[in-house]
Amino acid sequence: MLAAAGTATLAVLATGIFIVAGDVAHEASVALPNTNKSENNFFIFYLSTSTLYSCLLLLQTLISIGSQGGNKMKNNEIVKIIGLALAIGFLSAAATQAPPKAPSDIVAEAPGTAWTDIPADDLVVVKLANNTSFAFQLAPEFAPVHIANIKKLVRAGWFNNSAIVRVQDNYVVQWGNGDDAVLPDGIIANPPAEYEWPLVRTGFRALPFRDAYTRQAGHKNTWPMATDGRAAWLVHCYGMIGVGRNLAPDTGHGGELYTVISHAPRHLDRNITLVGRMIYGMENLTALPRGTEALGFYKEEAQKIQFENVHIAADLPQGERPNYQVMNTNSPSFGQWVNARANRGGPFFIRPAGAVDICNAQAPIRVRP
Repeated sequence: MLAAAGTATLAVLATGIFIVAGDVAHEASVALPNTNKSENNFFIFYLSTSTLYSCLLLLQTLISIGSQGGNKMKNNEIVKIIGLALAIGFLSAAATQAPPKAPSDIVAEAPGTAWTDIPADDLVVVKLANNTSFAFQLAPEFAPVHIANIKKLVRAGWFNNSAIVRVQDNYVVQWGNGDDAVLPDGIIANPPAEYEWPLVRTGFRALPFRDAYTRQAGHKNTWPMATDGRAAWLVHCYGMIGVGRNLAPDTGHGGELYTVISHAPRHLDRNITLVGRMIYGMENLTALPRGTEALGFYKEEAQKIQFENVHIAADLPQGERPNYQVMNTNSPSFGQWVNARANRGGPFFIRPAGAVDICNAQAPIRVRP
């Protein structure tokens, strides 16, 4: 009777183990959504086959015990059963890991070493007459002549007479001072075309995903860029700042600027000089009424949103300067963040994309703590 009871107990245990075996692959697939797919598949295969093998060994032991009839279970058989149960419990625990971190969690938990201060001398702060404001960061590494012009225009007060003249839905918000405005001294009226430059891979971190427009996309010193293997250029992502121009060979002097308020118009890459990106206040531009004229220009002068004042942040009193940071795109935190963006987990996402576009992987920005 004792042997029969023991066999029945083991049968129940076997049933439980088979349930575990069926769940291991599922648990592993849920627990590992934001790691490399090939590694996922190998690990899930390993867990599944190991669990199945353990179950088969346990069945063999049960059959052996059942064939003994009323004989007592041998000590070595008991040890074998306990060992198998422990092994399968270990495999199940290995598969049941903590849920993956969301991109926002990675940003919130990133250490101070993962962040880079935005230089005050590269931050342009704009106050509008409608009592809103915005600021954008300049990228002198990539368009030095245009950006030198822009800084001179700001410091000369030239932009204080500017206005937002164009709001084209799903495209751009544009501002300027009109074609007839006299440029201050020292402005280069016809800068070189700073659309691209020879590729220097130092500091460049490529995304491990294919790009729809060129050979490779990635980041250099926190800026989104693309390359064909020879040249490199900044890309037209949401919030990037570009220089308005007339027909080529005109390249624009920097007195007419725009920001992208749409899905990335990458067809503009290498056709217009990009000089920076929005840092804050984007909501104050995207909420503006759309222009009704061709290309979204405002028809009436009263529709235009006037600039009240424009400053380089470094020229403001210390207590009035905005202080922002951007995540270092060569930091481990950024790599984790990109991976999490590409492989979304959690209760909402059913099927992770397994990739992310360069314009959906722009470096996170925060107020400096």
